[in-house]
Amino acid sequence: MSKRRVVITGIGIIAPLGVGTENNWRDIVAGRSGIGPITRFDPQGIASRIAGEVTDFDIGEHLTSKDARRMDRFIQFGVAAGMEAMRDSGLEVTDDNADRMGAHIGSGIGGVETIEKTTSLMNQKGPRRVSPFYVPMAIINMISGNLSIIYGLRGPNLSTVTACATSTHSIGDAARLIEFGDADVMLAGGAEAAITPTAVAGFSNAKALSFRNDDPQAASRPWDSDRDGFVVGEGAGVVVLEELENATSRGARVYAEVAGYGMSADAYHITSPQPDGAGAALCMANCLRNAGLNPSDVDYINAHGTSTPLGDVAETLAIKKAFGDHAPKLAISSTKSMIGHLLGAAGGVEAAFTALSLYHQIAPPTINLDSQDAECDLDYIPHQAREMELRTALSNSFGFGGTNGTLAFKRFV
Repeated sequence: MSKRRVVITGIGIIAPLGVGTENNWRDIVAGRSGIGPITRFDPQGIASRIAGEVTDFDIGEHLTSKDARRMDRFIQFGVAAGMEAMRDSGLEVTDDNADRMGAHIGSGIGGVETIEKTTSLMNQKGPRRVSPFYVPMAIINMISGNLSIIYGLRGPNLSTVTACATSTHSIGDAARLIEFGDADVMLAGGAEAAITPTAVAGFSNAKALSFRNDDPQAASRPWDSDRDGFVVGEGAGVVVLEELENATSRGARVYAEVAGYGMSADAYHITSPQPDGAGAALCMANCLRNAGLNPSDVDYINAHGTSTPLGDVAETLAIKKAFGDHAPKLAISSTKSMIGHLLGAAGGVEAAFTALSLYHQIAPPTINLDSQDAECDLDYIPHQAREMELRTALSNSFGFGGTNGTLAFKRFV
């Protein structure tokens, strides 16, 4: 059986630069930062007190207050982004097509805010005060579940949890469901809302975060010699994946084609990347093979690029291993420099940015790259977005546990 072609026909983004795809893409191209001091709770006593918060999100614009109260913030983000993606796609769900439409949206951490607040409430007032909606408010598959209910999607209803690679794996797996005939349309991506006391304290105490509290907008600085860790962000990125003939038959706008998908494991450490980048290199090579691409076919990579001392070097080495002599010719950027690391939502937002890069023929910048690390010696598009011919692009995501995912996208013409 030959694989069916899969394209992106809808995009929904909620991120620290704002709500909506148009707002986020405009600010990403302009090189604006969405990082600031933490306001969602009092971070006193935590070493890292900065984050990429979503400050203008109103769930009331998307759901009734009754429905919203039964959802953790991460579910609200995911549902709202999914609804935007559906509107953007122009799809209509009917009895004739609902069986062939599904959702595959995950989260790296899930309802940690609900878990924290419910645990505190139970300790103070006893178990009878625990909401009967506690479990469905916190579990990760409820973005897919709620969107399935809202739209009547009767096809595959799934969620993936692979730390910071969650969204990338969700999109790749959903595309394969379409490729091999299990669905014609899939909502895919991820959401995260982990700017909470225990989550931030945990990352901070692990020394994974930036401590540049006095200059938040300069804190996320991938490949810069002064980087000191990532900045945690929140939000959601969801795309509508559609079988090509289904999309073209209804005259849909196509942002990009999903050309390939690769996975691998570092098999090295629960949090640190393999120092020589071998696992990430294998992931990219697997993606190129799956897409039928040569290294020289790729023009741009939206890198994992977290701004950690070890991770940025390892990804640089991985790109060199995977692309050989073509590596210096690649345009590479990290949009995390502007929005921070959205954890399980990162791959969804970054896949959307990669598709938009191909659609608009613009590669986003890496901001704050003032003094490039000598060990990170590739073309990282410092400071300014770059208008250029983009035929094929990759999006990388690597997660705790040594799990890796790469997506390949082609410009659709």
